[in-house]
Amino acid sequence: MTATASQHQSPSQRHFQSRLGADNLTLKHGKISIIEGLDVALPEGKVTAIVGPNGCGKSTLLNGLSRVHSPSSGVVLLDGKDIHSLPSKEVAKRLALLPQDTLAPDGITIEELIRFGRHPHQSLLRQWAMDDQQAINYALNAADLEGLKDRLLDTLSGGQRQRAWIAMSIAQETPLLLLDEPTSALDLGHQIEVFELIQNLSRQGKTLAMVVHDLPSACRYSDHIIAMKKGEIIIQGSPKEVMTKELVRELYGVDCDLIPDPMTGSPILINMKRIRN
Repeated sequence: MTATASQHQSPSQRHFQSRLGADNLTLKHGKISIIEGLDVALPEGKVTAIVGPNGCGKSTLLNGLSRVHSPSSGVVLLDGKDIHSLPSKEVAKRLALLPQDTLAPDGITIEELIRFGRHPHQSLLRQWAMDDQQAINYALNAADLEGLKDRLLDTLSGGQRQRAWIAMSIAQETPLLLLDEPTSALDLGHQIEVFELIQNLSRQGKTLAMVVHDLPSACRYSDHIIAMKKGEIIIQGSPKEVMTKELVRELYGVDCDLIPDPMTGSPILINMKRIRN
């Protein structure tokens, strides 16, 4: 992950940003409101971490923003237009979602998986072209998978597999990328691999939002934090602005101390202890 942003930047993405947000958004599961009357906008070209306790609506919000979950009221806006009014292929060219649970056919290679990211760009009149292969090569390069492209997906480590799924989203060539718990079940080394890839994509101009359970990682690898509780955004801003002992206590029932990271200045949580009622 040491190459410069310009070396790994897709030509179609260098000068194109998309804006994504929601106005008075209400999302329900059945008759139960999970999120009600929420306003949010993702900072362009930044990494946003959505944090909060289990069941607070983090993944529901991500699914609502990506058009997977239809709102009961309110609107999700993509470049100022109701996302549900746009053709599916048009949305897929601007926004990619990597869900928590990913499934691939048996016996598929990394490169074959990444090819699926080009589907929004295909049609009866436009079949596979040189720019499709260029997009795949770019995605392999960006995810540091060039030497593994012929490997079967199910023979890879957890971190390599997750990078392959992100590479598929990169090949989709969208300026927006939403990731639901991208480091779930990964060990520390593989978590760092994935978070560094996400940071590199942001440096290339992409706008990313990710649901993150690990608060220290959210502080270290994001530019913007959205803190949620019971379906509401209770505070948002940069990690330095919003992360306080009081917020950690309110979200998780944990006492801690905060010190600045000596390299990045982002908050580090220490002396963590569960509050017992």
